[in-house]
Amino acid sequence: MKPEKINLAEKFSHFSEHWSPKIVGEVNDSYVKLVKFKGEFMWHHHEAEDEMFLVVKGRLCIRFRDGDLWMGPGEFCIVPRGVEHMPVAEEEVHVVLFEPRSTLNTGNVRSERTREQLERM
Repeated sequence: MKPEKINLAEKFSHFSEHWSPKIVGEVNDSYVKLVKFKGEFMWHHHEAEDEMFLVVKGRLCIRFRDGDLWMGPGEFCIVPRGVEHMPVAEEEVHVVLFEPRSTLNTGNVRSERTREQLERM
């Protein structure tokens, strides 16, 4: 099977909702997800999974209990499992997430933003 290329700008143009990850690929036992953030998410952590946030467009702040981490386009961070964090975007930001398939977007917290089933693009 021939691999296909993914155009991030084109994929991001197909949705407008915030805080609702979309699956665009799989690498081994992990998903590649696209998500748009705007505003504050919630404090949460993931018991068993690390998360990688790669900023494609805009500026993203990830708040940690001991300080904030700001990222712009082309920058990423890995949040280790068990570390409490809260993503914040003053303006809309486009992010690629690399996460194990088991990762629930709200981690240890259940809310109206929890997405049990994710859309594939």
